[in-house]
Amino acid sequence: MVKLAPSMLSADFAFLARDVEIVEKAGAEYLHIDVMDGMFVPNMSIGPQIVKCLRPHSKMVFDVHLMIVEPERYVESFIKAGADIITFHYEATKKVEETIELIKRLGAKASISIKPKTQPEEIEHLIKDLDMVLIMSVEPGFGGQSFIPESLDKIDRTRKLIDKHNPACDLQVDGGIYTHNVADVVKAGANIIVAGSAIFNAPDIAGAVKAFREKVSNL
Repeated sequence: MVKLAPSMLSADFAFLARDVEIVEKAGAEYLHIDVMDGMFVPNMSIGPQIVKCLRPHSKMVFDVHLMIVEPERYVESFIKAGADIITFHYEATKKVEETIELIKRLGAKASISIKPKTQPEEIEHLIKDLDMVLIMSVEPGFGGQSFIPESLDKIDRTRKLIDKHNPACDLQVDGGIYTHNVADVVKAGANIIVAGSAIFNAPDIAGAVKAFREKVSNL
């Protein structure tokens, strides 16, 4: 079953709890929470306190995506705040294996993300220890970007590596996904879809979630 992870980065932060409630009631299973430090990516966003404040108000899986330098520094803080999954960037730390181990030891699921120029074969040796791989289909840091077409090949190659080494591992894709291209992303091998602008910038947020669900329900 394909699951949907609305990206909180595109929500209205003045009405964050409201927007989270809308997507949950509409059927989204995950909440994708982008954390940016202004160093790994040229933008800044939230810290653990926002996650902690939202946690009592939602039963969705909190999928925290750390787009920060040396993510190992903040793993424990976000897990204590309520993160169910911690995704960190392969390119952001020299302590990749240690960070995976730390996440799991603290009781969360471990996920690695790779930027558009990083090839999936570079993380093949890690897949056996991961709960999820995240393919960035845009350059990380900003919402509203266009899907990079070459990402479909990367998704397909990553799916093959996952099927070879760890079939239970999820494959998530984030960046430029809308109802007009989500079927291609799923057919390439993704089973968790991140969508930000396509959902939270829609006139009808709940309707946008349902439109995504309808698109992938028969794939």
